[in-house]
Amino acid sequence: MPRRTATLLASTLMLIALLCAGVLIPVPYSEMSPGPTVNTLGEHDGEPVLQISGRKTYPTTGHLNMTTVRVTGPDYRMNLFEAVYGWLDHDNAVVPHKTLYPEGQTAEQADQENAEEFSQSQESAKAAALNQLHIPVAAQTVVGTVVKDKPADGRLHAGDVIKAVDGTEVKQAGDVAKFVTKHKPGERVVFTIIPAKVAAAAEKQGKKPAGGEKQVAITTQKAPDGRAIVGIQAGVDHAFPFPIDVKLADVGGPSAGLMFALGIVDKLTPGDMTGGRFVAGTGTIDDKGKVGPIGGISMKTVGARDKGAEFFLTPKDNCATAAKDTPAGLRLVKVDTIGDAVKALDKIRKGDLAGLPSCSPAGRA
Repeated sequence: MPRRTATLLASTLMLIALLCAGVLIPVPYSEMSPGPTVNTLGEHDGEPVLQISGRKTYPTTGHLNMTTVRVTGPDYRMNLFEAVYGWLDHDNAVVPHKTLYPEGQTAEQADQENAEEFSQSQESAKAAALNQLHIPVAAQTVVGTVVKDKPADGRLHAGDVIKAVDGTEVKQAGDVAKFVTKHKPGERVVFTIIPAKVAAAAEKQGKKPAGGEKQVAITTQKAPDGRAIVGIQAGVDHAFPFPIDVKLADVGGPSAGLMFALGIVDKLTPGDMTGGRFVAGTGTIDDKGKVGPIGGISMKTVGARDKGAEFFLTPKDNCATAAKDTPAGLRLVKVDTIGDAVKALDKIRKGDLAGLPSCSPAGRA
């Protein structure tokens, strides 16, 4: 075989081998890309995203869009070609797999964690919105999580309201662990609870649970550090004065909290907060209205702008990253609390754009 032909054949075989390797060999990376964006003032799948009853609401216009990031699942392994394509695509991001999913986390565990964070973000958004409007919100201690195969498994359930431990009233979530650890391992502790189903039914009616209390006795177990435990994590739930429901499926994580809160404020406030403008945004929120940073900010700004957003409410701690690559025509507005966001929307509605707090580079709209 002539040397030139042999060289060409060898090069072709090597290229084929590299192509096969690129397709077949997984790499330890995941991809993030712009996800759907939904107007919290509008409808999704034919029904209002925010549903409020038992309280006067007001017409709204414009957009207050929550934004999302689409990610590859924990069980999906990218190949080399997909990773390279993602690196070259300006609107996507390829990150180490472990950045998104802890080692050993299954798809079911990831989905459950995202669902729990999303549910908690809704509760915090409701509380933050009502606090912003000076509407009193009662808080109650609940069973947050139950550890599998621990003494409380099957005896207590997430969402059960904890009224007392050993007959002593529980006033805050930290009381539960304090009362349980007064026992020695092997001793019984008695919880006075309102079952989650009873509490949830009362909340839907905008009422406090009436009756339905029961006592559950559980034998404590010794923890690795020697403390007595039953295997629960106490949390905080809110007893809202009227029903507020968020109807949005197939979304997870805590980052929509700010936009849900603003949507609730707008619906419960006379007038129009947006002035008909298209505002999108992101950010976690706590009960007191503090806005926290989120991941995937650059994908969210791209997704918002693609849908027509003019302004993007950006958590203060995400500003530096977002400002490095702001989509053309989108104005970043820096917020640190729900109060900041409400003031910014007032300026947008009035057209006072020069007064907006910005995290864009100087001179860039």
